[in-house]
Amino acid sequence: MRQQKAWDEIRIDDLDVYAHHGVFPEEKEKGQHFYVNLVLYTDTRGAGQKDELTLSTHYGEVCHLVTKWMQEHQYDLIETVAETVAEQILLQYPLVWAADVEIRKPQAPIGLPFGSVSVRIHRGWHRVYVALGSNMGDRKKYLQMGVNAMRRRKEFRLKKVSSWQQTKPYGGVEQEDFLNGVMEIETLLTPRELLEYLHEVEQSADRKREVHWGPRTLDLDILLYDDLVMESEELIIPHVDMQNRDFVLGPMAEIAPWVRHPVLGLTMGQLYARLASG
Repeated sequence: MRQQKAWDEIRIDDLDVYAHHGVFPEEKEKGQHFYVNLVLYTDTRGAGQKDELTLSTHYGEVCHLVTKWMQEHQYDLIETVAETVAEQILLQYPLVWAADVEIRKPQAPIGLPFGSVSVRIHRGWHRVYVALGSNMGDRKKYLQMGVNAMRRRKEFRLKKVSSWQQTKPYGGVEQEDFLNGVMEIETLLTPRELLEYLHEVEQSADRKREVHWGPRTLDLDILLYDDLVMESEELIIPHVDMQNRDFVLGPMAEIAPWVRHPVLGLTMGQLYARLASG
């Protein structure tokens, strides 16, 4: 989570939207009432202190946005309605860092007595650090391709990019020197979705995974994803060896020296200083 941000809440309860969502044709034809509950996580202190609406998120506008979106689109599942509503809020209101969205459907065609069915999700922006490396062809061009890829999709906000550093190869494979750097992004993607996209970007740069630690046109690695600690067959966060790589810690210390490693407990600046001192 973004610990430097206050997590105040703006709540909207039981917004009544008459819309046309459902698996069955009659649901799309006739429509029905949906009730929307929202929790917008944000920082309201500035607005509260200065009594200025521009420093907050206009909940009336949010209600109209949600209503318009739900009435202008049709989906089979309320899961999809919830996902798209959350995305619209997070994309259009920069002061909102995360949102709870509940879509309640009291007239669902179940054929049994019930109160309502609903889907509730939590979605938000995540701060991520991604390492970039290249040692084949036009290295700067390939690194810039990696940076530009973060501008192509609405689910990303590119925040910072370090300077490029030339470094010796890591891992013992004979090859050319690398250019390396790190970028800070904010994303709506999950770690696995992000990994899949980074692999797509690498492939667009003709990346070949033939030799472990071998030469590559473009290498993109997730270093940190919020304070997440996870291990799977395809992805480990934080990056398993980042504390031993000066070509990672140098750029991290440049753009985010205060960020703390969620396992080791040291900041990027401290890790880099420790590595540099031997």
